[in-house]
Amino acid sequence: MSQTQTIPQTIPQTITFDEFAAWYPENSVRRYELHKGAIVEMPLGTGPHSRVTGFTRDEISAEIRRLKLPYFIPGDCLLKPTRDEAGYQPDVIVLDQASLANEPRWERESIITMGSSVRLAVEVVSTNWRDDYHFKFADYEEMGIPEYWIVDYLGLGGRKFIGTPKQPTLTVCQLVDGEYQISLFRGDDRVESLAFPELNLTAELIFRAGLPLTEPS
Repeated sequence: MSQTQTIPQTIPQTITFDEFAAWYPENSVRRYELHKGAIVEMPLGTGPHSRVTGFTRDEISAEIRRLKLPYFIPGDCLLKPTRDEAGYQPDVIVLDQASLANEPRWERESIITMGSSVRLAVEVVSTNWRDDYHFKFADYEEMGIPEYWIVDYLGLGGRKFIGTPKQPTLTVCQLVDGEYQISLFRGDDRVESLAFPELNLTAELIFRAGLPLTEPS
């Protein structure tokens, strides 16, 4: 996600997810998340960040259509983690159509409360990389989201996550016995996904979407 900033507010300094959901402006053009009980505005991403996000979403959408899978990518969606002081909007989220029948808040509020409703969550890293590697990793794991991608197309994450020297890295976290098992993909590595095992996509193709646009020759 892009770098966040705390929202000045007259509501209590620390709020719950339900208070956040009730506060969230209807039809807002801005996006907000709840971090440690504080509302933060998610500013517009950079052009490269938006291209990487859009490319990833388009490739996954194409795979859903190709295989006629019962999944979809919503326009808007709030994730409610197990702990009550957080609420997230992943850059890309793939939902299981059938599972939504068990979601108590989906029809009315577009809120997902169960990890089993999610096939894949994707975060595209920006300067606030700690949110993706620390907080969202832990919360998505605890929710039971079966697969989580961290797309670090600029190689911004800490060395303990992406190694030395730092380089663009796609981290795929897959839930095994309640814990995320981590695989790193770089360059021409084909991304291995449990949700989309036939996906023919390399890490480099995703990272390349974030390169500066060039003038046609």
